[in-house]
Amino acid sequence: MKVLIAVTHLLGTGHLSRALTLGRAFSRLGHAVTVISGGFPAPQLSLEGVQIEQLPPLRSDGVAFTRLLGEGGEVADEAYLARRVHQLETVVQAREPDVLITELYPFGRRALRAEFRALLEAAKALPRPPLILSSIRDILAPPSKPQKAVDADAMIERYYDGVLVHSDPKATRLEVSWPVSDMLAAKLHYTGYVAPPAAAPHPDGVGKGEILVSAGGGSVGDALYACAIEAAKEMPDYSWRILVGGADAAARIAELHDPSSPARLEPARSDFRAMLPHAAASVSMCGYNTALDLLQSGTPAVLVPFDAGTEVEQTLRAKSLSPLPGFEVEAAATLTPARLATALRRVMQDTQRSLDGFEFDGAGQSVEIAATLLRGQRA
Repeated sequence: MKVLIAVTHLLGTGHLSRALTLGRAFSRLGHAVTVISGGFPAPQLSLEGVQIEQLPPLRSDGVAFTRLLGEGGEVADEAYLARRVHQLETVVQAREPDVLITELYPFGRRALRAEFRALLEAAKALPRPPLILSSIRDILAPPSKPQKAVDADAMIERYYDGVLVHSDPKATRLEVSWPVSDMLAAKLHYTGYVAPPAAAPHPDGVGKGEILVSAGGGSVGDALYACAIEAAKEMPDYSWRILVGGADAAARIAELHDPSSPARLEPARSDFRAMLPHAAASVSMCGYNTALDLLQSGTPAVLVPFDAGTEVEQTLRAKSLSPLPGFEVEAAATLTPARLATALRRVMQDTQRSLDGFEFDGAGQSVEIAATLLRGQRA
């Protein structure tokens, strides 16, 4: 199969990471995979097995997802957005994919609906239109208005052959965060969680016995980092490593540095997952990929879900994990160094969390589902 995956990450890098993991699963079985990335490059992510088509990149202005900034930090104008549309249409016409997957859309990325619609129309106009699937995580940002769900349903009904829900339905069903109509229910395919294979402990022992603090690949974690720097002063018997994400990590590390704190600050690392299994504890937000890393590693974790603006996705996910051993949840609005230190002491004394019972081969299952649906379409 020729597979085309379209994804635009606007804040963190979770959407791109998941799309790449999905792409690698297709590639491992010999399928040709192209990922069209519309966000800024994320050099810490592996591109192995996939071909990247980089659009003129966009990012959101913080959590203002309708205010999109271009490569130079300026608001993206019509000409900039038109270049993206032209490249999308050109790629789909050149690749003639058998399978087209849009990551998150039409359940999100409404600010980019014109370009996604252009992509879908170009695909439908091919001599042999592809199987078209939407790829979504376990928990979505619930629609702020009922019309948003109605509009998403209309797009699904018109253009899509199925929706890949990257969740284990035993843990979280789409209904938790999104209204599911009868039409939509008939097109849902639960895949299990999309995660790379569980990482083995770091061969050099990096991270062993440490408290690891992370906030994804974006630049929204400064408040969490600053709190951790202070909390480290209250727990000097532990080694603290704070991994700062974002393209401007070096500058932000310089701003955050406090010589009176024992915490060590460094840029986000590509071997982070290998550091987790033998860490003393993790402090992080609760994005999809982070939650899966923690479930796979069993590392005790304090979760501080991202909840700026109208964001509720991470809070819902954190609440779903909180009954499990080895998880503590702290709201960002009330987090203090003392509360963080107390939560860490508590979670590190908790019962060891079982690593069994969850389905993590969502990428492999997605390949099987796509192949089965494509055979049915072309029978």
